[in-house]
Amino acid sequence: MTDRRPPAPSARRVALDVLRRIEDDGAYANLALGPALAVSGLSDADRRFATELVYGSTRMRRACDALMDRYVSQPPDAATRSILRLGVYQLVYAGVPPHAAVNSTVELAPRRTRGFVNAVLRKVAAAGDSMAWPSAGARLSYPDWIVELLAAELGDDAPAALERMNEPPPVTARPDGYVQDVASQWVAAAVEAVPGDRILDVCAAPGGKATALSAAGATVVAADVRPRRAALVRENAVRLGRELPIVVADGTSPPFAAATFDAVLLDAPCSGLGALRRRPDARWRIAPADVQELAGLQARLLTAGAGVVRPGGRLVYSVCTLTAAESVDHATPAGFEIDGSPLPVGTWRPFGQGWRVLPQDADTDGMVVIRYRRTS
Repeated sequence: MTDRRPPAPSARRVALDVLRRIEDDGAYANLALGPALAVSGLSDADRRFATELVYGSTRMRRACDALMDRYVSQPPDAATRSILRLGVYQLVYAGVPPHAAVNSTVELAPRRTRGFVNAVLRKVAAAGDSMAWPSAGARLSYPDWIVELLAAELGDDAPAALERMNEPPPVTARPDGYVQDVASQWVAAAVEAVPGDRILDVCAAPGGKATALSAAGATVVAADVRPRRAALVRENAVRLGRELPIVVADGTSPPFAAATFDAVLLDAPCSGLGALRRRPDARWRIAPADVQELAGLQARLLTAGAGVVRPGGRLVYSVCTLTAAESVDHATPAGFEIDGSPLPVGTWRPFGQGWRVLPQDADTDGMVVIRYRRTS
């Protein structure tokens, strides 16, 4: 019998379809890519290539635009721009041979625009990135406000942080097989959980830190405000063989009695400005006003989380961002003092009343952690 199934799409076609969803529909890269790969029929090698194209083209979107716009007299439509970004990324950043990058990308274009796409990509291939960049933001492929903010926050360390967040993150797994950034593992270790501890993880999804604390012998209550994210915690706990009470709860008004827990971990919602390599589309979603809005939410979560810590207990606050407004600018909760003792593991720099790791320090996400202890 003749096999009438359509041929599997190319890695570039899958990548382009996902890019269109990200750019046109506002889809999240990680949420759009997984399902697309699952039904693609691609080989493992092609799946890896499609993943690099999606994440890399999204991450380097502004730089790709600057490189192509030198040769464009009239702005192309959105679909053509997506195709050009995909081609420019291959030519300049992915190391794909020019003939393969150009020819295979041109095939993705509708017939009416193939000549235009071919001409632009051949000019980019000839010139590479040898150009006078219009700004540091264009060269590094970030919105100008992020470049300016991190320059103000980090000083001379900002360029290296921005450069490192343009590199794909390493894949790191714990001994139990859970894939988790090393800095996130350090945050869990900063709680210093011991057998018998009763710990609340306020914003637990997807469950990496909660399961790590459980592995230390603590009784961990994992909470998240959204049912779907709480379900994700449950899935990961089951897969790892961890029994965790999981509740859907608003961290700004936790449904627990006062002074209930030996320790509370608040890995707060944040701008994610320290984890932009892992979330390639985030740099194009975040706006300056988001930082202050999130800081307000974090302050409310911090106050509420402090209320359920027993006297003598610990409150550990962390964010995967680098800004003071979302970390060390927060007031110490009433009845608490700063625990300034060195963190048990990690490559941390002192930062205000807490600790910070930059992306280039140990090839991790950038994070801040602050530890408090309840005194009354």
